[in-house]
Amino acid sequence: MLSVMRCWGLGCSVLSLGVVCASVFSSAWGQSPLPANNYPMRTVRVVIPWPTGGLTDVAGRLFFQRLSQQLGQQFFIDNRPGASGTVGAELVAKSAADGYTLMVHSTTHVANPHLMAKVPYDTLRDFTAIGLLCAQVGLLVAHPTLPVKSVQQLIMLARAKPDQLLYASSGTGSFGHLAMAQLNAMTQTRMVQVPYKGGGPAVISLVAGETQLFISSPAAVQAQLQSARVRALAVTAATRLARMPEIPTIAEAGVAGYDMNSWVGVFAPAGLPKPITDLLNAELKRVMDAPDMKSRLETLDPWYMSPEHMSARVRADYDKFGKLIRLTGARLD
Repeated sequence: MLSVMRCWGLGCSVLSLGVVCASVFSSAWGQSPLPANNYPMRTVRVVIPWPTGGLTDVAGRLFFQRLSQQLGQQFFIDNRPGASGTVGAELVAKSAADGYTLMVHSTTHVANPHLMAKVPYDTLRDFTAIGLLCAQVGLLVAHPTLPVKSVQQLIMLARAKPDQLLYASSGTGSFGHLAMAQLNAMTQTRMVQVPYKGGGPAVISLVAGETQLFISSPAAVQAQLQSARVRALAVTAATRLARMPEIPTIAEAGVAGYDMNSWVGVFAPAGLPKPITDLLNAELKRVMDAPDMKSRLETLDPWYMSPEHMSARVRADYDKFGKLIRLTGARLD
């Protein structure tokens, strides 16, 4: 495949001028500017290292279905769950950095190296950050048979029944696990994690009554909230959700200083050429800005970030979650 950087070599001035002109004219008509190699020229695999049904899967499918339309090539979803996302991440880390293998992953990506004795890649060096898809704001929900209607009531019950309240997670090291571990640490409670292989199975366990609590994305439990099969107690972020203004934050509910807010983002193998990185980032922004996508994305809390800002955020969260994991003593055996 022609390297996107080869056009800057000797004797390619005409080609370069043609590419620039094509970019100008396509931008003028509201279309995507094309990088030097007219990427993508074939199907692109998008690895999601989680099962279907959770926030990461839902967001990835929604965005890349639209990218298939915008760029005229198929972006097909390849779910590769296992080992809290490391199975799929390893596959991507060892793939060619040509833009034809991408990954949609959550903040668990930066938590895993602190939870495991060893991961089969370098989290900070082996991936290119392309852009964010959405914020991962947690919603603390309970099974309706649990006799609590507020965070304070939950804390009182958890203190009265140490090691008896079970909370589901989409895997050890997942956002929901770390958010609940932080709640345990800040309230001196001992609620017990039951890890599942993804958000979908975790929701099923809660609805079935196998577990009593779950910190989930609002989108993943929207149907269950509407049918009263789960009860919302609080939001993990520092501010309330605009679409659920009646639900308090955990901090407002009495746990001062509590704030857990994370992300779902797109990565590629390290060394992805910058023109492809920038093109994909711009296309993700187009999805967020499209008028006909506003209502579809509303429950996902879309969050735009440039590749440079995302890289900085990944590094900062790598350090942040490392400190949290050491504080809570969480380990992935």
